[in-house]
Amino acid sequence: MNLQFIEARDLGDAWFQTLYRILDQGTVFKIDRGSYEGQRRLQFSYATIQIKNPGTRPLLPQIEPHYGLPNPVSDDYLDSYLPYLMTGELKPGESYTYGSRMCKVPVEWIWLSYHRDRFKDILIQDKEVWSNTSIISEDSEQFFLNQVELLIWTYKNKGYRNNQMILQVGQPTDMLLQDAPCLRHVDTKIEDGKLHFFPYFRSWDLYSGFPANLAGLQLMKEYIASEIGVEDGEIIATSKGLHIYDYAFDLAKVLRMKEDMVLKEEK
Repeated sequence: MNLQFIEARDLGDAWFQTLYRILDQGTVFKIDRGSYEGQRRLQFSYATIQIKNPGTRPLLPQIEPHYGLPNPVSDDYLDSYLPYLMTGELKPGESYTYGSRMCKVPVEWIWLSYHRDRFKDILIQDKEVWSNTSIISEDSEQFFLNQVELLIWTYKNKGYRNNQMILQVGQPTDMLLQDAPCLRHVDTKIEDGKLHFFPYFRSWDLYSGFPANLAGLQLMKEYIASEIGVEDGEIIATSKGLHIYDYAFDLAKVLRMKEDMVLKEEK
């Protein structure tokens, strides 16, 4: 298998390093099913990217203007992307968002009642959780769980030393979808007084999805860390399908060629 590990300084460095690495070491992958069915792309079998200072600004990669190439993500994109991550609202035509999977998870009242009233003593979380409307809310006689608020509450009230706080995005019924969510979960850990994120993507578009997703997750991490009262930490992202498509392959080659020319001129 084509396994890769990249250690990066910040989000921009992570993007440039990974993009150039896949040009040299990516393997051709033909898509049998899903988005872009029938096309080929360059892909890593499995990639781990450790980003030590993901909070360094700017969060989005910046291509030098004189290269004549657009940035992979526009600077104003995060204004619209953050609500996609941090709220449970769905727009017309959307069956899910990452935010709806993390911040507005439907919970059946029968399940709630059964566990709350009959098995109080074995619940992992305290009774306070069940009456906290930021964690469990009601809308049109339907109950919803906000995983982000529960994660914050648990770290603040139960301490940092546990391995339970993972934000779940994927669910078993996703196997019925032709195009399931790419982000499957965001695991978390507090170590040395810092909150670290461990996102996992089943499939991940390196050219534009990678920088947009990581910048949005970084803003989410900063918010959660401030609510808990800890410092902001690293992002260690993994994927078994990090890739670039044909159009991005050409852009990446041009970008690297231009950078190589600049380096030669500087020497």
